[in-house]
Amino acid sequence: MPSTFLKALSPFVRIMPEVKQPDRDVSFREKFVWTAIVLIIFLIMSHMPLFGVDKDVGTDYLWAMRVILASTRGTLMELGIGPIVTAGLVMQLLQGSKIINVDFGDPEDRALFTGGQKVIAMFMTAFQAIAYIVGNAYGPLGPDAALIVFAQLFISGIVIILMDELVQKGWGLGSGVSLFIMTNVAGQVLYNSLNFIELEQFAPIGYMGSTPGNITPTNLPKGIIAAIIGNILRTFGIGTATGDPVDATWLIVRNGYDPSILSLVITFIIFSAVIWMESVRVEIPLQYARFRGMKARYPIKLLYTSNIPVILAQALYANILFFGQIIWGTFNADGNNPFLSWIGIFRRDEETGRMIAESGLARYITPPQGIFSILSEGDGWLHIIIYSALMILLCWGFSKIWVDISGIAPRDVSRQLLNSGYIVPGFRRSEKVLERLLERYIPVVAGLGGFLIGILAAAADVMGALASGTGILLMVSIIKQYYEQIAKEQLAGMGGEGVAGLLGIL
Repeated sequence: MPSTFLKALSPFVRIMPEVKQPDRDVSFREKFVWTAIVLIIFLIMSHMPLFGVDKDVGTDYLWAMRVILASTRGTLMELGIGPIVTAGLVMQLLQGSKIINVDFGDPEDRALFTGGQKVIAMFMTAFQAIAYIVGNAYGPLGPDAALIVFAQLFISGIVIILMDELVQKGWGLGSGVSLFIMTNVAGQVLYNSLNFIELEQFAPIGYMGSTPGNITPTNLPKGIIAAIIGNILRTFGIGTATGDPVDATWLIVRNGYDPSILSLVITFIIFSAVIWMESVRVEIPLQYARFRGMKARYPIKLLYTSNIPVILAQALYANILFFGQIIWGTFNADGNNPFLSWIGIFRRDEETGRMIAESGLARYITPPQGIFSILSEGDGWLHIIIYSALMILLCWGFSKIWVDISGIAPRDVSRQLLNSGYIVPGFRRSEKVLERLLERYIPVVAGLGGFLIGILAAAADVMGALASGTGILLMVSIIKQYYEQIAKEQLAGMGGEGVAGLLGIL
């Protein structure tokens, strides 16, 4: 029976707009077209400014998490995927702590759980939109302007929820959340690599007579690849009107903040590490019961829960930072409340409009902006230790919980394998026997994978990359997932009873 909490959400579930499950096999080409349409709409929304606001006025509350949340300041994608991911986080915590009881083997319970998550995402969209307006994210707004801004943010949030549902329910490839994150991070990587519009305003001492008190900027592009190309051209006398060639060693680190060769190398290291971790797996031998000669393997990947733990951990960080800023500005601007000060004390950077956490929990969960930035802080090492420890612990915990609620626990996999006609050679055709076999591997691999992905995410953020370190990690793992998804779709096109059954559970 559904819990009281889910029953309370059921009236809202019934009136929520819904994307119907496809009642036929959707071809790969059609899935590709729908995915492309969703992506185009997302990109349009990411560049369409909110009517009635000036993005250069007010406070940027989500600056540290925009890449992860697929959010763009001052546009219809202001809230990004934050409400969706937060709703998933809330439902995970409620189910994992047994506050709500859900039988995921019961289709009614599973459908109500999924629908309830969508309802909470809608509520979170409305709540965050109101918090943005009340927190003067766009400066003081009159009643009419506030209503218009709220309507834009709320409707945009509903559109994002429905686009994610459209992709997830089988009309597209992968999931909408993953698609949006990948696109946003990839755009940031390309921008930091090829940005030739903004010019570097720093230079090494001695460059064209530069002294500590009188710097002559290199005027090289800020994008690292564009800067390397520009410097090579200057060596051959092209483009020297804006400055002389700079010593190549300067580009290794630059000023410690602009994209550099070091951040490019770190990006490739993260890329390689994720690809390697995605390839490590334990394989369970399978045999098709009806055709004894047909064999297969069920892979239990090291990253069994993929990038979900990182997304949920970052969502938790983002919500603490967001609401911490709102609470501080509304109730504790003078810093006299010790409990609220424990959450965080902030200062506003007038030049960028960002709220910078100076103390409290918010200070230590703010993602590091690279090793040189964090070591320039007085408590940089403490920041690294606390941020990394919390990230690793959260990723491990979310990985363990996700296995139980997402249909990939041993009991679910054993049922799916048997229903698909597969058995493990040497074992009886019994769900309990197969479940005990899988319990030797899945919980251990899921916990270890969550632990390792937490270490990699923390290291990536601390060292710095061409975008958020965690963002790079997510982008690479999502690209790998799409590659595997496309391969599965092409294999499914080959047909065959056993192939179709196995692909349904991989």
